[in-house]
Amino acid sequence: MSYLERAREQLAQIDGLHRRRSLESNAPLDAIDFSGNDYLALSHEPQVVEALRRARSVGSGGSRLLGGRHREYYLLEEELASWLGRERALLFSSGYHAAIGVAPTIGDLVDRIDSDELNHACWIDGMRLSRTPRAIYAHGHPPIGDGRPRAVVSESLFSMDGDAIDVARYRALLGPHDVLILDEAHALGVLGARGAGLAYGIDDERILVMGTLSKSFGCFGGFVAGPREAIELLVNRARSFIFDTAMPPALATAARVALMLLAGELGDRRRAHLRETYAHLHAGLASLGLASSAEFSPIVPVVLGSEERALAVAAQLRTGRIEAPAIRPPTVPRGSSRLRLSLRADHRKEHVDLLIERLRAALA
Repeated sequence: MSYLERAREQLAQIDGLHRRRSLESNAPLDAIDFSGNDYLALSHEPQVVEALRRARSVGSGGSRLLGGRHREYYLLEEELASWLGRERALLFSSGYHAAIGVAPTIGDLVDRIDSDELNHACWIDGMRLSRTPRAIYAHGHPPIGDGRPRAVVSESLFSMDGDAIDVARYRALLGPHDVLILDEAHALGVLGARGAGLAYGIDDERILVMGTLSKSFGCFGGFVAGPREAIELLVNRARSFIFDTAMPPALATAARVALMLLAGELGDRRRAHLRETYAHLHAGLASLGLASSAEFSPIVPVVLGSEERALAVAAQLRTGRIEAPAIRPPTVPRGSSRLRLSLRADHRKEHVDLLIERLRAALA
């Protein structure tokens, strides 16, 4: 059997499970998007866009350790570290690259990695690159250590369920030689003082923070922030940093502008608006008999169960100008296919009202 015949066979299996994914470019132009992660609506903020337009070059020219040396990177790293209250930060070309660089590099320094069962795929892939034994713990319940050095890996705000952890509780479970690797990708910009995430204000060298520039920043790229020695080791050992072409410097410039905005008064206003929008959505979902957390989150899951039902509801919403694609396994556990509603600072109450109206019809 040729590789193409095997590919067709696997695609048929995916189709049989109602899990085929496809790339589409035909979303209705007037659709209201509840699928993106641009939580603070900064991707089209004029100041951020203008920073990108002023670029004098497109590509970086190489990796950071070769030709890709640009002042914009160092300035952004200093500003990210200061914002988060960490000693140093290091840029990667994406959050995914950051995770698959951090997991094996830090994993080599400990005897075991404990990972939440609902962590993002980037951490699963990163741990597979590590030679360190790993254990998967029940969601939100990291085990107490046994005295041997370990790394605990968790998202702070989970990308599919929208629930947050208590970082202080996780810190209290750490032994003196443990490290907490905290994925703040979805929390940064939205939660914490000045949008600095759930680990902000917890000054502990046992904490490493991973973040992205592709969500609340409205840009592109990833980073890790933490103790100086840990960042220096990543520069020297993280293969996804060493051998990867650096992100375009213009994106670093745009991200600096985005950081200035999200950490300031504009960010405070937009975070307040997000909370008001969430409260309105929470009440609307309750009117449909759908549960949502009383705690604010920009991510609101509507769990529908089967792949078929999630696909059918998403398709009906789309005909009604609501973009909320179905999320299916393996992204979420079997039997928990859902709509993942993402709130943005440019959503208005009438947008939420239309969503609830369309959901009511689709679920009838």
